[in-house]
Amino acid sequence: MTKKNSGLWGRRDVLKSSALLLGGTVIAADSLAAYPKAVNTNSSPSTLKITDMRVANLVKPGPSPCPIIRIDTNQGVYGLGEVRDGASPTYALFLKSRIVGENPLELDKIFRKIKQFGGHARQGGGVCAIEMALWDIAGKVYNAPV
Repeated sequence: MTKKNSGLWGRRDVLKSSALLLGGTVIAADSLAAYPKAVNTNSSPSTLKITDMRVANLVKPGPSPCPIIRIDTNQGVYGLGEVRDGASPTYALFLKSRIVGENPLELDKIFRKIKQFGGHARQGGGVCAIEMALWDIAGKVYNAPV
């Protein structure tokens, strides 16, 4: 058989082209899926700083109130954390001076700075609340569950 070169595509040429096009689309879609889609664009993570920490006592059914701390940042992102184990919110407020001005996304650095004030007793409740609030901020900035 002789092959005619009339400028028209044969069935095999069409199949090869469509397979290459489809394969390229799948590879491009996989590489785009690796990037985070919903990062909070109102926040610039590199310039994020803690500006304030407040405490509120929520009244709940049971023997004691539930102290909640709120850590605010310079970009309007805030995090909430619960003072656990029956601890006083004073333990969390004691650590305010140590965390104000820090980048809340540097969780490990801040935790190493405040963990010495926690422990197995009630003092650990304040450290726990701050850590919860910092993780809440990180989840909001990166729009990821924590």
